[in-house]
Amino acid sequence: MKMAVMSNERIERSAAEAAVAAHYGLLLGIRSPWQVQQADLDLAARRVEIVVEHDPESAVSCPQCGASCPRHDHAPERTWRHLDVMQFTTLIRAKVPRANCPEHGVGTVRTAWAEPNSRFTLLFEAFAVQVIAACRSLTQAADLLRLDWDGVQRVLDRAVARGLARRSTEGLRYVGLDEKSFGRGQDYVSLMTDLPGHRVLEVVAGRDGEQAVALWESLPEPQRQQVEAATMDMGADFAAATRKAAPQVQIVHDKFHVSKLLNEAVDKVRKEEHRRLLAAGDESLKDTKFLWLQGAAVTGDRALRFEELCERDLKTARAWEYKETFVEFWAQPDVATALDFFTHWFRTVRRSKLEPLKKTALTFKDHLLGLLNYFVHPITNALTEGFNSRIQAIKADARGFRRFANYRARILFFCGKLDLAPHIPSALTH
Repeated sequence: MKMAVMSNERIERSAAEAAVAAHYGLLLGIRSPWQVQQADLDLAARRVEIVVEHDPESAVSCPQCGASCPRHDHAPERTWRHLDVMQFTTLIRAKVPRANCPEHGVGTVRTAWAEPNSRFTLLFEAFAVQVIAACRSLTQAADLLRLDWDGVQRVLDRAVARGLARRSTEGLRYVGLDEKSFGRGQDYVSLMTDLPGHRVLEVVAGRDGEQAVALWESLPEPQRQQVEAATMDMGADFAAATRKAAPQVQIVHDKFHVSKLLNEAVDKVRKEEHRRLLAAGDESLKDTKFLWLQGAAVTGDRALRFEELCERDLKTARAWEYKETFVEFWAQPDVATALDFFTHWFRTVRRSKLEPLKKTALTFKDHLLGLLNYFVHPITNALTEGFNSRIQAIKADARGFRRFANYRARILFFCGKLDLAPHIPSALTH
């Protein structure tokens, strides 16, 4: 009688374990030839480990060509992190069989729940990508996902690699090239942006000619040949790299960079004049740097002060007028009238005694073709400049970056408009 009771208890226990295994199989979307063998619950650690096995009688497929082939052996047991079940950390354990393909040799078959070489299931990675995108830092995401920082970085790296592999650059016509600071001092990275697509295409370390060529080479050759124009500053490296890697591309010098050069020239005039006036006891130009930068946009008492300065016979006021006059260049209707406008403006500035403005005017003349190309391809780096605040926020939230690879991955994750999440088979969502 006692033996019969014990036998019944074993049967009931086995039936219960089978029911639990079947339950988790349904939750995880595990289907034949895979099956859940057991579910180990650790209440103290708040962890569930699901042991999955491949049916030894079922055929295996080559991971490269998908052909049915003999089973060679099993890879060592691996563990994948899955979505939490009722706040319990959930792990999947399995020994994945290896197929012996006559054409491709021995290879580990692909599982239905995870991508190759990943330590996370597809569903977990898809959820983690959403969490990372919603958090200000990887540290916050790590806390929510109950992962260490390196684990979150691996998810992010895989998401970016996945997105770049899926990304299409078909129809790309206009790009922007620009530089951003990376670390301290003269440490920069170079960016290529898709202007109509409002996305960052690539980020490389440095800003010299070699790195600028690498930006162009990140585009597939057929798409690179379709690009019509690129906007950039007047530095030699971006232009030289464009002529080398994409010679058909028209170079358009960015009007915001032109405005920056003019502002810098006005400020040099202000500094020189301020030193001269200060020596005579005149502090009129003290603390006026931003007045000349903002110009007519200032309001209130500052507007009155700016108007008084403009009415005086100051070199700075004349330099500012030349700068403001050049704004009309961009409003010209075509190349011919723009050339006439520039010729008149250039001659007027060259006759002035404002050396910083004269040097800037010569710089513009040396790059006149790039300025006039704007009227054929009216593009600017405003989009690229607009990414500045987002990239600065990324740097600030991360408290800076030691490794360029992490900086690049973060920019592409948040600014690349990539398809980041893994594609989930329907079997795993039902």
